[in-house]
Amino acid sequence: MEINWLHDFIAVATTRSFSRAAEQRNCSQPALSRRIQALEVWTGAPLLDRTTHSVNLTPAGEGFRETAEDVLRRLAAGRLDAQERARGASDVLKFASTNALSLTFFPDWLRGIETKLAFVPNVQLVANHMEACERILLAGDAHFLLCHYHPAATTALAPSHFRSLHVGDDRLIPASVPFSSRSRKPRFKLPGTQAAPVPFLSFRPESGMGRILEAVRATSPLDAHLRTTFTSHLAKLLVTMVQAGRGMAWLPESLISDQLASGEIVAAGEAEWFVPIEIHVFRPKLRLAQAAEAFWQHIARSGRQI
Repeated sequence: MEINWLHDFIAVATTRSFSRAAEQRNCSQPALSRRIQALEVWTGAPLLDRTTHSVNLTPAGEGFRETAEDVLRRLAAGRLDAQERARGASDVLKFASTNALSLTFFPDWLRGIETKLAFVPNVQLVANHMEACERILLAGDAHFLLCHYHPAATTALAPSHFRSLHVGDDRLIPASVPFSSRSRKPRFKLPGTQAAPVPFLSFRPESGMGRILEAVRATSPLDAHLRTTFTSHLAKLLVTMVQAGRGMAWLPESLISDQLASGEIVAAGEAEWFVPIEIHVFRPKLRLAQAAEAFWQHIARSGRQI
């Protein structure tokens, strides 16, 4: 059995698509299919249920996925620990963060923690959308993941293998430019009507905020009439599109606080349209390097663990 087979299997299990997984793994689709078949021969069980239009995990595949992810995390953690020991470096902290929080929350949050640590950390940060950040943590290529969180939204970070701390709060606010420079009334106002839906600037599904909004709207008694006109996983880009008057978007308050204060951006609906969200730090349950464990113990004293 080859380690690359596990990476291939996780890619297919995550994307539910051989073509997308092959693109992610930078190989041809036939080569990927052959390696998946070799893994199934090695396990002695069918792991994927292939149909014309979709790829799903079999019961055996669901169980094997957790094992494969755990093996890859442990190997990655062991590799990082070996590299740190070889360099004599015990102060490395590796973070994955969603794009919006890397710009707003992370710098001040880290600065406040660093002043109280017994060591000066060597911080390495990768910022991306939520799906990519999950892959980084699942692969063991980071100690921590900083992201927005809502209990209604799904995550790939199973509680059996990961824990998290609630370290901050935020809100998703429906945002619009004002009707005019002299008015604080929104140009685009919720809920809209069937005849005149609100132009909607949407997050892509791989975005954490996109997942949260989809989950909240699916169970909300509020009925909005929206017409999607633009989609991106970048919250900062959606802010720019809102400022350009292209439509309404739910945006994190932490990212638009200055524009809200100046009136450049206004709420596109009353408070019942706001979505309270939390800011969480995730980590694997397996033991981390000494510096990462010390960092976690410090934030655990002030955060709420889940």
